[in-house]
Amino acid sequence: MNDNEWGTLYLVPTPIGNLGDMTYRSVRILGEVDAIAAEDTRHTGILLKHFDIKKPLISYHEHNKEEKGAYIIGLLLEGQSVACVSDAGMPAISDPGADLVTKAIEEGITVVPLPGANAALTALIASGLDTKSFTFAGFLPKRGKHRVEELQRLSQVMGTLLFYEAPHRLQEVLQDMYEAFGNRSIVVARELTKKFETFVRTDLESLVKDLEQLTYKGEFVLIVGGADTVESDTSEVLDEPVSYEEAVQKRFNVSRRDVYNIVER
Repeated sequence: MNDNEWGTLYLVPTPIGNLGDMTYRSVRILGEVDAIAAEDTRHTGILLKHFDIKKPLISYHEHNKEEKGAYIIGLLLEGQSVACVSDAGMPAISDPGADLVTKAIEEGITVVPLPGANAALTALIASGLDTKSFTFAGFLPKRGKHRVEELQRLSQVMGTLLFYEAPHRLQEVLQDMYEAFGNRSIVVARELTKKFETFVRTDLESLVKDLEQLTYKGEFVLIVGGADTVESDTSEVLDEPVSYEEAVQKRFNVSRRDVYNIVER
């Protein structure tokens, strides 16, 4: 697998719901490595059993990543190859695998990523919102104050915003989004690739006024229009006759002196 004396760290994506999305290459690599680092060994064990793969599993998650990360790096430096998997989707995306990748690179260990399923991009391409420019924000902070601060920061970001969210926090997150963003287009994608996959395409105001239109079970991806989708309020300029200089001052929020200096040029 690797020409040098050290092992290789493989980043192997797993299905986000449908086992049919597992790639041939991912199955082959999992069958060839010396060990597999997994968030939940029981969950990954079910996947491995389905594909008849028998390999040692290493529990590697957010709460033990320092200790187990050092152990995994040790195996790689000894020449063993390790596959890192997430419970679902791409490892290292909102996932402790990112720390393992950083440590491996620092040690000069070869890191090989495999392509595969990703919930955020799967939701984005079916959302109907802008796919040319987007920002992946992952999971928002759990605490209300920190979440509001993060949403206020993101409210200025151009391009579509992608979020992951847990069902038990979804209602309060949607309300916080409406307060921070105002009314924007939103697509709520639920249970992607699974039997009860659903897309709710609406706007934040309509959603907040009728939160019961959602089913609060399963895995969620939220796709929200960016700051560039919000129309500027020009009513202040249009409702009463004003000079050209005053209109420019109000529209672009600059001082009257700056406006006159520009116009005089």
